[in-house]
Amino acid sequence: MRASPYRTCIGCRRSRPKAELLRLARGVDGGIVVDGRGTAPGRGAYVCAAVGCLERALTAGRLAHAFKGAVTAPRESPGQIMDYWRRR
Repeated sequence: MRASPYRTCIGCRRSRPKAELLRLARGVDGGIVVDGRGTAPGRGAYVCAAVGCLERALTAGRLAHAFKGAVTAPRESPGQIMDYWRRR
């Protein structure tokens, strides 16, 4: 039996199973998009399914470090992003 992969949340730095985390992906234009299916191409970063973690993760320094370059934060608020993730 194979263990599920673990990823680290960029908000709280805790390691969790990949299925429990929300994936953020960097688009071609440098903007951050919510990757509900987890299949978007390119570099991704993972965040816990909690508004507090998402707020910490969306700060410019954490996003730039996770994506190894300049990025633009998503237009949606952390609450809107969490609603989207719950509906997936």
